[in-house]
Amino acid sequence: MAIFIPAITHAQTRGTVDVVKDSRIDTLAARRSTIKVTGTSAASAVYSTSGNGYRVQIYNGSSRKEAYDAQARFVNDHQGTRTYISYAEPDYKIRVGDFRTRIEAEKLVQELKGKFTGLFIIPGKINPPKITTGDD
Repeated sequence: MAIFIPAITHAQTRGTVDVVKDSRIDTLAARRSTIKVTGTSAASAVYSTSGNGYRVQIYNGSSRKEAYDAQARFVNDHQGTRTYISYAEPDYKIRVGDFRTRIEAEKLVQELKGKFTGLFIIPGKINPPKITTGDD
């Protein structure tokens, strides 16, 4: 019995925990509530991470040169909109935008009619909108 009593009292002592972290984490946590999101409409101005949404396909074909030309034409007119190029043999696909709703994608399709042929709205994973802060 004399052997177990010191072990029990030693096991019940409390220790301390030291948290080591970068001070910028507290700064980011405090600023999170003040972050403003810029989007194509007020409905898309929601703080979130990557999720499901829509992109508009502006080109689908086997010519690499035509694919990059279509991408360049789009970027000249819509500099703030992201473009994505993919290749699945034998076709190149150019998709543009990160729209949360199909209605937002439809607006872009209506705007691009006549400039691009074969416009399609493609559902899938999208990237979050670019985040801007008021301190810039």
